[in-house]
Amino acid sequence: MSQSTPAAPILELRGIGHTFTDGRAKRAVLKDIDLRLEPGEFVAITGPSGAGKTTLLRIAAGLLAPNAGTVKFRGTDVYAQGERFRARLRRRELGFVFQEHNLLEVLSAVENVSLPLELDGMPSKRAAALAHTALNRVGLGEQAHAFPEQMSGGERQRVAIARAIVGDKSLVLADEPTGALDSINGAHVVSTIEELCRETGTTALMVTHNEEHAKRASRTVHIADGVIWT
Repeated sequence: MSQSTPAAPILELRGIGHTFTDGRAKRAVLKDIDLRLEPGEFVAITGPSGAGKTTLLRIAAGLLAPNAGTVKFRGTDVYAQGERFRARLRRRELGFVFQEHNLLEVLSAVENVSLPLELDGMPSKRAAALAHTALNRVGLGEQAHAFPEQMSGGERQRVAIARAIVGDKSLVLADEPTGALDSINGAHVVSTIEELCRETGTTALMVTHNEEHAKRASRTVHIADGVIWT
């Protein structure tokens, strides 16, 4: 009996190395990094400041070509393709959550969430319907028409998560998403990401300095001195 071929991971980084040049000096930020994310995984990246966590996230997002190694998304070598491919990948498959929510204050929650879809050419009614679905998933369906100034910091960040997943994104990349929040709101935001991964099969890669938040992930990767410590 023939066996089915295992599905490709959502994201696979192999032998990633990256060096920054500061004047005449060169500093190796990442050295031979291997990382594999399966569907539905919630992986936290921890490590000291300057360890290369955000650099790794930018490389994974197709925003910064590594000096060495490969990045594959569902088996496709991201940096072997052109910038048009990577831009499409970021629009259609990747969601981003940052320390600051980056919401537009003049738009309601649902308008903030639907805007990226409309900019990508989706009809406004369809975009709004998907935005409502995403807000419901993060527990903010009843505040769809509220404006950012009417929300708490945690609620605004959950709107940012809804914007990151709208349209059924495959991978959410979060860079210190709780860094500007108090402990209660921060824990709620991490719980939201955890629940999304468990209930919808979304994959998440989160950079954090908070060890308690990292423990909520299904797996933690620690980076120090440019390498992964397990």
